Amino acid sequence: MDFQQFIDGVLPTACVVSVKKTSSGGYEDIRIAAGNKMFIEMAEHPPFITDPDVRPAKFIPDSPYDRYLPKTTNFEDLCYRSAILKKSVSTYIHLNVCDLWFNMIFVPVDYEDGDICYCVYSTEPCDVNDINPASTSSLNISSDVLRTCIKLRGTNNFSQTINEVIQDIRELCGAEVCTLMLIDDENGICNILAKSVMNGSNLKTVSQLSNLYDIALSWQETLGERDCIIIKDQKAMEYIRETNNMWYLTLEEAGVESVVLFPLRHNRKMIGYIWATNFNIENTQRIKETLELTTFFISSEIAGYNMMKRLEHIGYTDILTGINNRNAMNNRVSSIVSGDEIISGSYGIVFADLNGLKRVNDDGGHVAGDLLLKKAALLLQEVFIEDSIYRAGGDEFMVMVLGCSEAEFNSKVSVLRERSSDPDNVCFSVGCFYNGSNSDIRDAMRFADEAMYKDKENYYSEHPERKYR
Repeated sequence: MDFQQFIDGVLPTACVVSVKKTSSGGYEDIRIAAGNKMFIEMAEHPPFITDPDVRPAKFIPDSPYDRYLPKTTNFEDLCYRSAILKKSVSTYIHLNVCDLWFNMIFVPVDYEDGDICYCVYSTEPCDVNDINPASTSSLNISSDVLRTCIKLRGTNNFSQTINEVIQDIRELCGAEVCTLMLIDDENGICNILAKSVMNGSNLKTVSQLSNLYDIALSWQETLGERDCIIIKDQKAMEYIRETNNMWYLTLEEAGVESVVLFPLRHNRKMIGYIWATNFNIENTQRIKETLELTTFFISSEIAGYNMMKRLEHIGYTDILTGINNRNAMNNRVSSIVSGDEIISGSYGIVFADLNGLKRVNDDGGHVAGDLLLKKAALLLQEVFIEDSIYRAGGDEFMVMVLGCSEAEFNSKVSVLRERSSDPDNVCFSVGCFYNGSNSDIRDAMRFADEAMYKDKENYYSEHPERKYR
């Protein structure tokens, strides 16, 4: 059969793919038998190669496919399904490295040459806004993607909703575990944002690993230009063993049999990963196509959520000391008064006013005064390690201590008084109130504030030379 003449008659970017069938019904060799003019142009000038020093290969018919296209087990599986199983497949792929979406179509060719089977692979770039999930290989994908989008766009509680979405994805995948992890490259850490585990699963999860960030970095290298990593059989697992042995060893130790992993990127920046472990491999294509689209929307929502968190952090953080500011304190109190936040059990309130700040500013300038404020905030953080600390005013701080006994609360206040009693260093006037009767938080704050001013009067009666502040 003259494949070149045949493929030259196809208008979109297309090629004829040959797949060698094994005696067991699998495959072992995939090649590009022929390509039309547009495919050859793409093969010799691939959009996913951005390094100007990398020279693309000259197109030669009957060459291994990974000479011109990214090597992925998913692409191989699609070629296998079309050429050997004689199925037509339509799907989408997102090349993160160049931020382009492509519509991919695989059509079986009714011709075989011994153990060599053939299919036509055609692809066209498309805009994400033009993607129609109903045109993919499974109509159920449309409702799966739509459900995720509606949940994320309509939520007022992002953390709760993203956990629901991850549970939905785990159930869709028929997986033991589904995890969404964010990456903070600036600090070299990973954070598990959401995780869903099947009841009765004893699978060791990646979050239990001490070298989690190193493994996450290795995923990026393994992905390369791929849109995802799919491990569904021993052949794919062997490929991971050869290319990413560090990750392979953790998979082997945990007893993992299958994984589908997608990167989360926004504006070409890696922000995390989502993956399903020990999933239903019979639904691999539906899972892949659904996650291909849902991860795009999830990435956008997470990026927006992170931006809001950063803006909230800026709006609620005291720039000088790094602790919560008065806005944060007022909003927290309002939330408690309105009932949006319920404090269960007893709690304590501490007001601490920094003595001598005006004198330090007058003698050493505002640089010296700023340094004293930073030292004061640091001392409070050392004493009240897990408690909420606010800079309520210029030299005034408030601390909210939840879930403690009266003895524990008084012990912390005693440590604060002891460590802030030097008039020549950080010196606080301290007032506190332990709320053991569930009274209004505004009353608790008022009692603590009044006690602080009494303590300040005592301080200046003992050190009249330091009056006024």
